[in-house]
Amino acid sequence: MSRLKKLKKIRIHREGTHTLAGSLLLLLVVNSALYFGLECKLPFYIVAVVSIVLYGMLVNFFRCPIRLFEQEDTEKIVVAPADGKIVVVEEVEENEYFHDRRLMISIFMSVINVHANWYPVDGTVKKVAHQNGKFMKAWLPKASTDNERSMVVIETPEGVEVMARQIAGAMARRIVTYAEAGEDCYIDEHMGFIKFGSRVDVYLPLGTEVFVELGQTTTGNQTVIAKLK
Repeated sequence: MSRLKKLKKIRIHREGTHTLAGSLLLLLVVNSALYFGLECKLPFYIVAVVSIVLYGMLVNFFRCPIRLFEQEDTEKIVVAPADGKIVVVEEVEENEYFHDRRLMISIFMSVINVHANWYPVDGTVKKVAHQNGKFMKAWLPKASTDNERSMVVIETPEGVEVMARQIAGAMARRIVTYAEAGEDCYIDEHMGFIKFGSRVDVYLPLGTEVFVELGQTTTGNQTVIAKLK
């Protein structure tokens, strides 16, 4: 099955369906109680405005644009798995899976970013693992190894292993990972979702050609961050 046929087109991410429905119901109840229960309508108007703003922020957080990678050829291409800002581009010692030095590219997602995560490369999922941990601020260096996280290792058609690590932040309390070991995965597909502020690290072999720099803004499934050798 081609990557385009497998693509799930989602405008409001499914992870937000229950949250949005429950929040809408709660806000309607509160605003109705104020409107019908108070003679003075000023409190209702104030709460109504605040409710609209808060609900708009929730909808913005759970939005999930339909995106297709623009290039036809995805061979050796590594795309940004998330919207956000590049906060790390450096060689590190990776001790959970590779046990050697790797090139790490980290993308920090603020609460205003789209929080859907995409697969960074085409290939086959070799391993998926979840690790409980702390909830430090996601941009801190220790967040990669100390925070709650989920690891997805992908082997490309050329036999190169790439790791994507979803990391919870100070506000994030839930990491969702759709990847399953043994299944094929493609650029354009959703790898998972992280709720309320977080980070995604990509670990690549040394010598990989990097196309991004610190502070650069990325668009998930659109920005080419590197090319494998």
